Amino acid sequence: MNLRNYTSTVPVERSIAAIERLLVEAGATHIIKTYNDGHVAGFIFTIVVSGKPITFKLPVNPSAVKKILVEEMKRPRPDTLRRLEEQAQRTAWKLLNDWVHVQISLIQMGQADAVQVFLPYAYDRLNNCTLYERFKEGGFKALTTGEVSE
Repeated sequence: MNLRNYTSTVPVERSIAAIERLLVEAGATHIIKTYNDGHVAGFIFTIVVSGKPITFKLPVNPSAVKKILVEEMKRPRPDTLRRLEEQAQRTAWKLLNDWVHVQISLIQMGQADAVQVFLPYAYDRLNNCTLYERFKEGGFKALTTGEVSE
């Protein structure tokens, strides 16, 4: 399997706490956890850039990880599927932790700024969507040059 951290034993809570610390290091002034079915589903956080607060929504998707883990199983039994759910949670959060760590490292080294690395996750509270979701909903038309490619 080519999925990073698919055997992670790092507890979800530790990855969540590490991500929060990293976001604070990046200058987050507000951090909110979002929940889905009793599980933390991501963060909404604000970073002040050039005097302007910008809000981002950073989700995690354990169900996508679980789907891949299940596909790798020959004939999963019910107890195996339960364990895969827990593993998917650990893997998804560890992946997000690694990603945020790399992004914060780029910011700290001056190779990027916070808006640059988190831009797809810029969050519009009024419409409850990220910039990426808005572009996707519009068929990514706002990203094209208008030229026809052949």
